[in-house]
Amino acid sequence: MEEPICIQKPSSQNDQMLKNWDFLSSDLTEKILSYLPIRSIVVASSVCKIWNCIITSSSFTTRVSATRKPWLFLCGQNSIFSNNNQAFAFDPDVNEWITLPTSTLLSQDFFIGSNGFFFATTYENFSFKPILNGTWVQTSPLRFSRCNPLVGVYHDESNQQPRFIVVGGVRFVGGLVDVEDRLAVEIYNPNLDSWELCPPLPADFRSGNSSQWLCSALLKGKFYVFGIYSCFVTCFNLDEHLWSEVQTLRPPGILFSFLVSCQDCLVLAGLCSSPNGTNFILWKVDDEKTMEFSEIAIMPHELMCCLFDSDEDDKFANLKCVGLGNLIYVYNEEHHKNYPACVCEFNNEFGKFSWRKLPNLPAPANKFHRMVSFCSTVSLDNTLVGARI
Repeated sequence: MEEPICIQKPSSQNDQMLKNWDFLSSDLTEKILSYLPIRSIVVASSVCKIWNCIITSSSFTTRVSATRKPWLFLCGQNSIFSNNNQAFAFDPDVNEWITLPTSTLLSQDFFIGSNGFFFATTYENFSFKPILNGTWVQTSPLRFSRCNPLVGVYHDESNQQPRFIVVGGVRFVGGLVDVEDRLAVEIYNPNLDSWELCPPLPADFRSGNSSQWLCSALLKGKFYVFGIYSCFVTCFNLDEHLWSEVQTLRPPGILFSFLVSCQDCLVLAGLCSSPNGTNFILWKVDDEKTMEFSEIAIMPHELMCCLFDSDEDDKFANLKCVGLGNLIYVYNEEHHKNYPACVCEFNNEFGKFSWRKLPNLPAPANKFHRMVSFCSTVSLDNTLVGARI
C-alpha cells in the first residue's frame, strides 16, 4: 500500500523561494494554487499561514471542488481474509491511481459510495463517512434492515443539507431471504439522525432487487433505478416522494447495460450483440418520459481487446460501468488482468468524446470475491480535514 503523504515544514533551502511568493497578490496566488491537483493542494495548505488561509477559505474550496473531474473508486473485498481488502481511487486530472488506507474498507456485509460519501452496513447497522477523510458515523437503525441496497446522496433545496436515500436491497429473516420483502425505501436526515419511510420500489423489481442486479442514477431531483439485465427503469421524485411508472429501456441486441448520469442527461451504457460482433455502446436517453434513446459512442475495438484476454463465451460477464459528470468508466472486475479499465470523456459539446485506457492499478492488487465500483466528486473541504490522503 502506498504510504500516505505526510506534511512537513519547508526546509531553509526553500525559504528564499517562499519569500518570492510574497511579491504576488493574494488573488494571483489563489489562482496559481487552484490549478494544482487536490493532493498537492492538501500539501500546500501546510506550507505557510498565507497559503493555508487561502486554501481553507470557502470560496477557494468551492471553486476547486466544482472544477475537478469525478474520480473512479474500486473497492475490493475478500470474503475469507479481510486483510486482503483494498481500495483504489483514480484521479483523472493527473491520470493516476491512489491506494487508499485499509481503514477505508470496513468488514461489513455491504460497502458502496456516492457523491462524496462511503457507506457500509450489516443487517442491523448503517454507517457513513466522507470520502478520503473523516470518521465512520453509525446512524440510528433502519426501519427495514437489509444488505446490498442502492444508495444515493442528494441535497435538500431549502438548506442544501445532504440526504441519503436507501432503496431496495435483500432482507434476511432467520438467515433466509425474505421473499415477501417490501422493497423498502428510506431517506436519512443526518442532522436529525432519523429515517423517513417512503413508498417502496415498484413490485416489478422484486426479482433481483439488490445492487448486484440494479444500478441507479441521480438527475434533476430524480433518483433513477434501472435493471442491469431486466432493463426495467423507474424514477423516484425526491420532492414528491413518488415512483414513476415502470418502463423498459432495451436497445436491440442488448445483453446487459447500466444507466448513468452524464452532463445533465441520462446515458445508457451496455454490451450489445450484432451481426458485426459484440460492442460496448453508449446511448443518450433523449426523453426522460418516453425513454427514447439514440446511439452516441462505441468503444474502440482495441480498447475492448485490452479489457479481456480470452475467447471464452462468458468473457464479457465481468464488465462493469459507472459514470458521472463528463466521464464514463468501464472496467473488468476479474483479477487475472489486474482489473483493466478505460474511460470515455465527453467534451463540453455533448456528442464529442474520446476514449482512453487507464493506467494499471498500483501493484500488488489482491484477488477479491467482490468488487465495488462507483464514481464520485471529491470535496476539498472533506479532504483538508486530516491534511493528508
